[in-house]
Amino acid sequence: MNQPIITRRNALLAATSLAAASALGSDYGIPSANAQPVKESPSALKEAPRAVSAQDASIIAQEAYIYLYPLILMDVTRKQCINADPKVNPLGGPANAFTHVRAFPPAEIRTVVRPNFDTLYSSGWLDLTGGPVVVSTADTDNRYYLLPMLDMWTDVFAVPGKRTSGTGAANFAIVPPGWSGRLPGDVERIDAPTGYVWIIGRTQTNGVKDYPAVHKVQDGYRITLLADWGKAPRKITQNIDPSVDTKTEPLRLVNNMPAVEFFKYGTNLMKVNPPHVTDWSLLARMRRIGLAPGRFDATKTNAELLTNAAAAGLKLMRDKVSTIARVTNGWQMNTDTMGVWGNFYLKRAILALAGLGANQTDDAIYPLNIADADGKPVMAENKYVLHFEKDEIPPVGAFWSLTMYDAEGFQVANPINRFAIGDRDSLKFNANGSLDLYVQHDNPGPDKESNWLPAPASGALGLTLRLYAPKPQVADGRWNPPAIRRVGLS
Repeated sequence: MNQPIITRRNALLAATSLAAASALGSDYGIPSANAQPVKESPSALKEAPRAVSAQDASIIAQEAYIYLYPLILMDVTRKQCINADPKVNPLGGPANAFTHVRAFPPAEIRTVVRPNFDTLYSSGWLDLTGGPVVVSTADTDNRYYLLPMLDMWTDVFAVPGKRTSGTGAANFAIVPPGWSGRLPGDVERIDAPTGYVWIIGRTQTNGVKDYPAVHKVQDGYRITLLADWGKAPRKITQNIDPSVDTKTEPLRLVNNMPAVEFFKYGTNLMKVNPPHVTDWSLLARMRRIGLAPGRFDATKTNAELLTNAAAAGLKLMRDKVSTIARVTNGWQMNTDTMGVWGNFYLKRAILALAGLGANQTDDAIYPLNIADADGKPVMAENKYVLHFEKDEIPPVGAFWSLTMYDAEGFQVANPINRFAIGDRDSLKFNANGSLDLYVQHDNPGPDKESNWLPAPASGALGLTLRLYAPKPQVADGRWNPPAIRRVGLS
């Protein structure tokens, strides 16, 4: 799936969580006094013409839980990241500054669920409540990179990078909602839908030997307050709030949050992070039970109803993880509405639960294996071949890879220290242009080692393909990965 990154999650076979860190202090309110509140029209504050039945109220509360879930998870993640020591958390660091991951995780590190071994991350949380910031990139010398920008509802609203803006030096002013000032002529305006933004940058990395060149590109990513543009930039310091829990994973904090606090937290967050304009209909329903941006009316609901609705909403999200996308040849193909969710609130919530930080399909698609050619789980005790005919090689504008994980979503130590294999490796193709990848625990021999993806000794395997800048036929379903086949049967 489109999954960063970071803190350990309870493993899900069909999709696993992004491990980013995030925090929940004792105060669920919005910290910034500079935030511009969302103003509701007088008609929005009118009482509903008739009482809401208990059944309808329960349904609306469940819809509201699913709707607010990504927003709350994002803010919990934001708080944890900006209050985490970067020496402890790979994405910790102050707001309005990049934190760079400088190396792939070694086999013994099990804090990052389903890490990729294709790119190194650069993470930055933007706080726009005090005004715009400028995100700058140096010339990457034609190296593939992308800087997806997520609003607090997890929609990717802009992706500077090789596919879109090119690889030359550039400056982008990220502007908060309602801002009407003037910008310097040497920056391009990007309007952010919310007061906070998460950039999850990725820079192409061709193995350990490529680290020095990648680090140079990462060092070219900069965040500057607009007020400092053209001046010597001020030093961004991290002021850690000790009341913020930076150790408990964000999913656990959100999933265990008392329902009343959850809904109060969500309605407060909507003041700084406005709902999308297409959310009007659901917001109208939520007002009937006392939920609106900046307003939680306890007289229109009760704690028991909200608790039951929250539990039902979370259960629905978990139950739908494995069926939220089409499955072809044993691969789950999550290609519809990814990264830009529209009003598909359930899928948006499920992907936040299963992998916060999903890319747009134009930038990356991650087919996830859930079965072999016979419809059975792929197990480490068996030997498999993933065979691509010449016209089945993954069609990409950048590069592709196949990554090995164990049942919990972690990389596995192996004799050749190989966790992923792909088109940037020295693969051996067959005479007719087809390609065989060998997925098994034992070394298949010197003549096949170049195409070997080592597996652990036992247990279910979590194979994930990654296609960067996939061609249109991947998203529209004209191309699908071939089935992986068990071999060596007597």
